[in-house]
Amino acid sequence: MKHGGTDSFWGGIVKSMGLVFGDIGTSPIYTLTVIFALTKPTEANVFGILSLVVWTLIIIVTVEYSWLAMSLGRKGEGGTIVLKEILIRLLKPGRQIALVGALSILGVSLLLGDGVITPAISILSAVEGLVLIPGLESLQQGTLILIAAVIAVVLFIFQFKGTDKVAKAFGPLMVLWFAALTVSGLVSIVSLPDIVKAVSPHYAIRFFMDNGLSAFFVLSEVILCATGGEALYADMGHLGRRPIIRAWYVVFAALVISYLGQGAYVLGHGAGKNLLFGMVLGEAPMLYIPFLLLTVVATIIASQALISGVFSIVYQGITTRIMPLMKIDYTSSHMKSQIYIGSVNWFLMCLVIFIMLIFRKSENLAAAYGLAVTGTMTITGIMMTMIFARTTKKWKVPIALIVTLVDFVFLVSNLNKLPHGGYWSLILASVPLVTIMIWTRGQRALYRALKPLDIDTFSLSYQQIYGKGKNIPGTGLFFTREWQVIPPYVVHCVIRSNIIYERNVLISIVRTDEPFGLKSHLITEIGPGLDAFEIRAGYKEIFDIEKILKHNGIQIKVIFYGIEDISTANPAWKVFSTIKKLTPNFVQFNKLPPSKLQGVVTRVEM
Repeated sequence: MKHGGTDSFWGGIVKSMGLVFGDIGTSPIYTLTVIFALTKPTEANVFGILSLVVWTLIIIVTVEYSWLAMSLGRKGEGGTIVLKEILIRLLKPGRQIALVGALSILGVSLLLGDGVITPAISILSAVEGLVLIPGLESLQQGTLILIAAVIAVVLFIFQFKGTDKVAKAFGPLMVLWFAALTVSGLVSIVSLPDIVKAVSPHYAIRFFMDNGLSAFFVLSEVILCATGGEALYADMGHLGRRPIIRAWYVVFAALVISYLGQGAYVLGHGAGKNLLFGMVLGEAPMLYIPFLLLTVVATIIASQALISGVFSIVYQGITTRIMPLMKIDYTSSHMKSQIYIGSVNWFLMCLVIFIMLIFRKSENLAAAYGLAVTGTMTITGIMMTMIFARTTKKWKVPIALIVTLVDFVFLVSNLNKLPHGGYWSLILASVPLVTIMIWTRGQRALYRALKPLDIDTFSLSYQQIYGKGKNIPGTGLFFTREWQVIPPYVVHCVIRSNIIYERNVLISIVRTDEPFGLKSHLITEIGPGLDAFEIRAGYKEIFDIEKILKHNGIQIKVIFYGIEDISTANPAWKVFSTIKKLTPNFVQFNKLPPSKLQGVVTRVEM
């Protein structure tokens, strides 16, 4: 899929709306409702808060993500892992690299933790609009949770089909959603045209001067308007940079108009149960039910974009070796980004329903939401500032610093959510964080414990055995991490058990730090009948190993790979060993022909 020319100007914008802006586009359903549940809707407060919302969208989404972050990509890809790869190339080895590694892992974990709260809050807040329909006022919260849970379950069940076919409808539906936000906002603004003045930043400054510390804590709710802003950068690889930025300007206008309209509604009617729904119901009672259905559809699309995003992050995590291997299905023949990871899908589904049951109401969820988002935004800000300081774009450093400072202020204001359920976003983020820590450390410790041989030492013994001439006809393939380093299972097979073929190939797959690209390289005559074959692939590249081998004239008779049987008393390594047993090994992950596989077990003390 080429970016740029092939998608028409408007086509790119419509597609971006469906795939990128669902999360931020559904924020108007709950943002102001939550804020005015805590703050008195006086004129000064309404103007101050609207000004804060508009400037949060400008500083965090427009400046941080669409201008600064999106100017940093690797082959058009974006996201926390990409920032890490760019930075590592610019830094000298040492403490800074360790810090960047830790920051990126933390950023990825927070984003994954967010993947649970977003669908829960979006779907639940949309379903809660049912109680405004005449005759349904008496619906119990339990019934609403049930409806929301059913919608979530259906959404997760359909994941394995891939979003490719459905995504075509996402764009036009989101266009309809943003149009509805704009029209309903404009109708409301007409009743109080003065509300437009709230765009001026001096109202935000005055709000701070009048309210002091309580204004600072209101920031922790204001950030709800920018959740989903990080998707602009993370999804850059799907659609290219230009269509996303163009679409953002359209979306930005729709959001601002909707927030201003809701502000006008508050001043006219006071803060009610749900401002957006109340406003639409007041303007056009006939259109309320269709609007509610559209809201539910928009929140489903928002959740879908987030689920695809989680799959994409986990896939990058697997190929950059920070996460264990998992079974992956590719759901589209032409779009590489369309993948499905079953274990992640069902785990996410259970957590989303669990979170709905724990928090019960969308406003309770809003009280917990924001910590992970602001954490991710701050980490992005720090990494961007470090990158700009080391490149020719040094003039961007002061801008990046200001943005990072704003992120940090939001992060600190969100700390007051910790006792009110905010700890859940940390608990959710700790699941991937602990997994990544145990997995990366475990792999390193295992590699050391295995005591591999170097190719020269191995070659001496190998040649003596090969020289005896009792070799098995055909070609044997041995998987190694890198061909110059021989793992114990190969030593066990070849030297202790004398399993030597006429042709023996040491094969290694190296993931590069570029997203795409595929090269293979055959190194012949390392020893008699001993070759090495190296495949270098980008961390998002998907390929068929068998095809590449055939293309290079390697006809496989049998494929050997190592399985480690870990014995340990260390509790962390016990967890590591369990993860290794539960997840597919390297060979299953790469879908090699099962009839030719031979696993060789090596017992390892860790």
